[in-house]
Amino acid sequence: MIPTGDITINLDEKSIKAFIENELSKQVHQRLLLVDINKLSELTSMSPRYLEDEILHDSRVRIHEVRKNRKRWWLAQPTFKAIEDIVSEW
Repeated sequence: MIPTGDITINLDEKSIKAFIENELSKQVHQRLLLVDINKLSELTSMSPRYLEDEILHDSRVRIHEVRKNRKRWWLAQPTFKAIEDIVSEW
């Protein structure tokens, strides 16, 4: 006779929810066309002021800026690449 055993799986619902939200967020961010300074701040974990002072005035980022009246946006994917290049030089 083969011994039998019980298998118990405990799931942490908060961790699962956080993981799913994180993965969904990654998918949404990959599909972004334009980002504003608040979204850039959220995605880079840098404050809007720091982005203004250190990142957004760089010519590699500035060429991707789009303006309408006083509002500014940046083309998402090229801007992310430019930020990666800038940060890799630090």
